[in-house]
Amino acid sequence: MEQFFNDLPDGWTIYVWIVAGVMIIVAVGFALRWAYKTDQFDEDIKYLVFDENDRDKLSPEDYAKYKEVLAEQIEKRKRYLEEQARERASRHAKR
Repeated sequence: MEQFFNDLPDGWTIYVWIVAGVMIIVAVGFALRWAYKTDQFDEDIKYLVFDENDRDKLSPEDYAKYKEVLAEQIEKRKRYLEEQARERASRHAKR
């Protein structure tokens, strides 16, 4: 194996680096696409750590924002579960 690498012409390692770099860029692209599709960049997610017992600790604006974000998340979850149920039903119908 060592002889194989010694017989390669000068400058072959740059191609290994280029291939590795392209693979990393493609992987980052897929990771960003996944993150975007699953709402990983949602800045309002921080409001979901609160619950009704924290009302006295929140300002009225923050509490209103908490309620708004919670309602949005519940709606997103319903849509997601409905979509999953449709996909499951379509897979069973194909069998």
